[in-house]
Amino acid sequence: MIPEVNDSAPDFTLLNTEGNKISLADFKEKQKVVLLFFPLAFSSVCTEELCFTRDNMKLYHAMNARVLAVSVDSFFALNAFKKAENLNFTLLSDFNKEVARSYNVLYEDYFGMKGVARRAVFVIGEDGIIRHREVLEDSGDLPDFKAVQQVLGTLS
Repeated sequence: MIPEVNDSAPDFTLLNTEGNKISLADFKEKQKVVLLFFPLAFSSVCTEELCFTRDNMKLYHAMNARVLAVSVDSFFALNAFKKAENLNFTLLSDFNKEVARSYNVLYEDYFGMKGVARRAVFVIGEDGIIRHREVLEDSGDLPDFKAVQQVLGTLS
């Protein structure tokens, strides 16, 4: 089942770049969450997307939103990526592909690689409900960040 707008966001627990467990439930009733799925660390479009997010963190902080970026890379690779690009938000490793599967954003075949996350964004309210969903078919496209910011602006 594909989680849709107005559905409860599937909860998860993943490892961050330091190997610590982070759960979506940690933010419920505290902060909105911008959940970004991206295919692979160090690839050109993913780097562009995450650097754009890095450069706009003041907007997310001003709207009481936490950015969680998820890929199927190991947390070791994500740690190196975070340091290389000076990323100022949480990267999470979905190495076993469970979260991408639960959000139905997994490519079956991505340039010959099996089980890579699609580029996608979900805005989750403090109540744990999905308020915005965008899943991109073409990994060369970027999410509509203006739409994300508009949705965040409507959530109290």
